[in-house]
Amino acid sequence: MSQLATSPNPEQQFLDAFQQAIETQRFERLILSQYKGELEQLEKMTFRVISLQNEAVLNCVYRYKTQDVTKNYPLSEAVAQVSALLGCCKQANLLTRDKDLQLKKNKKIAILMVNKKKAEVAPATVTQGHDRSKQRYVEQDSPFLQHLSITDQHGQIIPSMARKWKQINKFVEIFSGAVEQLNTQDQPLHIVDFGSGKGYLTFALYDYLAKHQQTPYVTGVELNPKMVAFCQQVAQDSGFQQLDFFQGDVRTYAPEQLDVMIALHACDVATDFAIHTGIRLNAQMIMCAPCCHKELRPQLQSPSVLQPMLQFGIHAGQQAEMLTDTIRALLLKAYGYDTKVFEFVSLEHTSKNKMILATKRKDYTAPDAAVLAQIQALKELYGIQKHSLELLLNDQWDQQDIGRKC
Repeated sequence: MSQLATSPNPEQQFLDAFQQAIETQRFERLILSQYKGELEQLEKMTFRVISLQNEAVLNCVYRYKTQDVTKNYPLSEAVAQVSALLGCCKQANLLTRDKDLQLKKNKKIAILMVNKKKAEVAPATVTQGHDRSKQRYVEQDSPFLQHLSITDQHGQIIPSMARKWKQINKFVEIFSGAVEQLNTQDQPLHIVDFGSGKGYLTFALYDYLAKHQQTPYVTGVELNPKMVAFCQQVAQDSGFQQLDFFQGDVRTYAPEQLDVMIALHACDVATDFAIHTGIRLNAQMIMCAPCCHKELRPQLQSPSVLQPMLQFGIHAGQQAEMLTDTIRALLLKAYGYDTKVFEFVSLEHTSKNKMILATKRKDYTAPDAAVLAQIQALKELYGIQKHSLELLLNDQWDQQDIGRKC
């Protein structure tokens, strides 16, 4: 990277480079950051050229601390819009096909740096669609998104729903990668979503599968009767004939067939009931994201070597959470599932962002004794007497022990 010194005004040279990139169709992206203007809580802006109704426009995502706001401007106004905002930002990064420019400013000086790229092998597309830089697994013009108030009547994401839109796509991305391993392309796929809520993810899964030559039979299970009635109406309005909603929970709904079990906000031991249902019905895939962990915390006895760490309440809580989900993951592994535990996008009603994803192995014959021994060793180390999923799998659950909710 070398400093540009050919102009006494680095900011104007940056704007000239931006204008030239737009005019020659070599513009890729512009990021303005460290904003110090009058717009409260605005952190940065990201610009790119997209195609709307066969017309190229300058798209800008305004990133605030609590939301994203998207605006589109005619290309004829591009330089004026950027010029007005550039003066309020301490840093700007311009990415073009042949070079990248970075402008840094403080109260005394502005410095412009440029990094020239290697010659292109082949020309790139002239204009970019909304999703050029990031693949979307849910089509933005899908009617159900408008019924759920995620998009407006023009098919644009409503700013307050930007995070929900991100969560939906991330979830379907994870699901799509896992479902490809099941080899169910020519078979009906029976899915149950326990605690489906307003149905954001339930609808997205059905829509994705239907558009990828799958035959989905999807049921959303939800306690709130108003949510059930709302989702059933949206399913009807969207033409999703094999998507139904049932009022109840994991203990009252008993599916006859289950290929994929989903439980993304089953509180405390409700997660254990959901996982048990999946294992009992030989589900090919189990996806859950627990949002609270209360069962093991009162039982937790700190090993002497860990007492200095676990004397702090927050650490003890984190240890109980990790131990709870470790035992769940190991039980899934013991009962024939390849299991992963990883970060997911936080749900709107909880900051927890852990997901357990398990896919059934074809070679499973009986519970893995070695893995069960690992679970027993962990329980003994921490003084754990009861873990609900283990009790359910061993048919030792006490029917009078009612699961708790957040």
